[in-house]
Amino acid sequence: MSKLLRWILVLVVMLLSREGFGQRRVLLPVQPYNQVQSPVQRFNQRSARTQVKPAVGGKRIQVVKENFLAQRLDLTQPEAKAFWPLYRQYSQELTAVKILKRINNSSASTDGAKQVDLDLEYETKLVDIKKRYRDQFYKILPPEKVSVLYKSEKEFNDEALRILTERSVRAGD
Repeated sequence: MSKLLRWILVLVVMLLSREGFGQRRVLLPVQPYNQVQSPVQRFNQRSARTQVKPAVGGKRIQVVKENFLAQRLDLTQPEAKAFWPLYRQYSQELTAVKILKRINNSSASTDGAKQVDLDLEYETKLVDIKKRYRDQFYKILPPEKVSVLYKSEKEFNDEALRILTERSVRAGD
């Protein structure tokens, strides 16, 4: 009987407590950007969390990425007003082609030559999109900022991949 009462008491405490017994978010004080600090570490800080609204799947990552790029590019108000709609369109086009490429690579086709040709075609489309938007970015931003944009995108993607790989290894996958 005492075990039953103990379990009931534990359940009542769990139900009444505001935070569960799982992991708890710890907010860190905001620190200025440090070149040595990784992008993801920086965006785990409180200021970035308040800017990121809860969203579904890739949308939240996109918001974090845009916040990271905005800080790295240091855009003026007119530049930002013209740049962000164009960047979102650029990002959507790249994502659409990458999804098609992933679908092509995930299917086991009997015609391997056709699959390789499609893969090369998707790679060509990605390069064409990047070239087209590069020219449009040059109309809005100076070449130095466009260079920072591409480098920062690569840095963000590499860091996100590294963190996902670490999580996968820790989870035992």
